[in-house]
Amino acid sequence: MSQIQTIFKNMSWLLISQIIASVCAFIWTILIARYLGVSDYGILGFAISLTGILSILYDYGIGIHIVRHIATDYDSAPKYLGNAIPLKGIYSIIGLILILIILVIMKANETTIIVTMLFAIEQIIRKFIDLLNGSFQAFEEGKYQGIGNTILNTILLIFILITITTDFGIYGISISYILANALALIYEYYVLNKHIVKPHFELDKPFCKSITIAAIPFAISAILYSIYYSIDVVMLTNMVGSYATGIYNATYKLISVLTLFYSVYTAVIFPVMSKFFKNDESLLLVSFEKSIKYLMLAIVPLAVGTVFYSTDIIHLIYGHEYDAASSVLSILIWTVCLLFISGACNTLLNASHKEVTVTKIYAIAAVFNTALNFFMIPYLSYDGAAITTVLSDVLIVILQAYIIYTLGHRPNKKLYFDVLKIIVGSGILGIALYFLNLNMWLAIPVGMIIYFAVVYLLRVFDNDDKYVIKEILGRN
Repeated sequence: MSQIQTIFKNMSWLLISQIIASVCAFIWTILIARYLGVSDYGILGFAISLTGILSILYDYGIGIHIVRHIATDYDSAPKYLGNAIPLKGIYSIIGLILILIILVIMKANETTIIVTMLFAIEQIIRKFIDLLNGSFQAFEEGKYQGIGNTILNTILLIFILITITTDFGIYGISISYILANALALIYEYYVLNKHIVKPHFELDKPFCKSITIAAIPFAISAILYSIYYSIDVVMLTNMVGSYATGIYNATYKLISVLTLFYSVYTAVIFPVMSKFFKNDESLLLVSFEKSIKYLMLAIVPLAVGTVFYSTDIIHLIYGHEYDAASSVLSILIWTVCLLFISGACNTLLNASHKEVTVTKIYAIAAVFNTALNFFMIPYLSYDGAAITTVLSDVLIVILQAYIIYTLGHRPNKKLYFDVLKIIVGSGILGIALYFLNLNMWLAIPVGMIIYFAVVYLLRVFDNDDKYVIKEILGRN
C-alpha cells in the first residue's frame, strides 16, 4: 500500500468518526445552550476554557513528544507508554490541586467551582485518551482512534439527553462528560494492549525526567496555544459577565465543530511528516503545500457563505435568545481559515523539530491577544474578543510564513496562485449570493454549483492533484 493510500485509509476512518462526532456535538451544543440558558451556558464555557488552559498541568507536552518519537521508532513504544501513563497520573493529581487553588484565589462562586473541578477531571481522562490516540497515529492505525472517538461522542450525546430529560442541570451535564470519556478510555486502552503494543509499566525516574525535559517546548507551546484560544472566554467572564460569555461561547462552539475536521487531517499528517523529514525533506514540503491547498479549498467558501447567513444560522440553532451571537459568528468564522493555514505551518515546523520556534510564535501571539483583549472587551464586549482573535491569527500566520521562509522551506510559487484562485472563486461566490439573495437552504446547493464551476474554470486542480486522487482510488 502506498503512503498516499495509507494516509487516505487513516483519514477515512477518522473522517467518518469525525462526521459522527460533529453531528453529535452539533446536536448537544444546541440542546445544552437552549437547556441552560445564556448565563449558565456562560459558566459552562468558563469551566471548559479554564480547564483547557490548565490541562497542560496533566501532561506537560509528553504526549506530543511521544507521538513523534514512536512514529520513527516503533520498538520504543512499550517503554515510552509504560512510563508516560503513571507519570501523567502523578501530574494529574498535582494539577487538580492547583486548579482548586486558582479558583479560590479568583473568588469563584460555588457552582462555578464545582463545575470547573468536574471538567478538570474530564480533562485528565481526555489527556490519557490523547496519549492513546497519539499511539494509534504513530502506528498509522487510525481506525481504532476513529472507533474510540465514535464511542465517546455517541455515549456523551446519550448521557446529555438523559440529563436534560431528567433535569439534572449543569452538574448532570458536567458528569456526563466524565462518564463518556471514561468509557472511551477503557475501550482504547483495551485495543492498544491487544492489537498495537503492550506498555511496559515502570517509573524509571531518569527516563521520566528526560522525556519531561524533552517535552517542555511542546508543553509551553500547548499552554500558550490554550491561552491564546481560551483566555478570551475567561476574560469575558471576569470583565463583562457570564451573559456575554454565553453569547460568545455559543458561537465558539459552532466554530469548534468546524475545526474538528482540521484535527483529523493533522492527526494523520503529523506522523507522516515526521517520517518525511527523516527520510525525504522534499516530500515534507510537498505534503505541506497540499495541506494548505486542500484545506483552503474547503474552508474559504464556507466562511463566505457563513458571513451572508450568520443571522439565519444562529436563529436556526439557538433561537432568538442568542440573536447577538450572529455578529460574533460573522467575525470568528475567519479564524477557521487562518487556523487551517497556521495549523499546517505548525505541523511542518513540529515535524521539522522546530517546536521551540512554534513556542516563541505562540508566546508572542498570546501576549498580543491578552493585551488587546484588555482594551477591546470593555468597549466591544464579545465582538471585541472576536476581532482580537482574528487579528491574533493573522499575526501568527505572518510569523509562521516568515520562519518557514527563513528555514528554506519555500513553497512552490504555484501554491500562491492556487490560493489566489481559491480566494477569487470564493469572492465570485460571495458576489453571486449577494445579488441572488436566496433563502439559506436554496443557497447551499446553488452556492456549491457556482463555486465548483468557478474552481474548475480556473483550473485549480493540476496533474499532481489528479495523481493523488488516483492513488487514493488505487488506480495508479
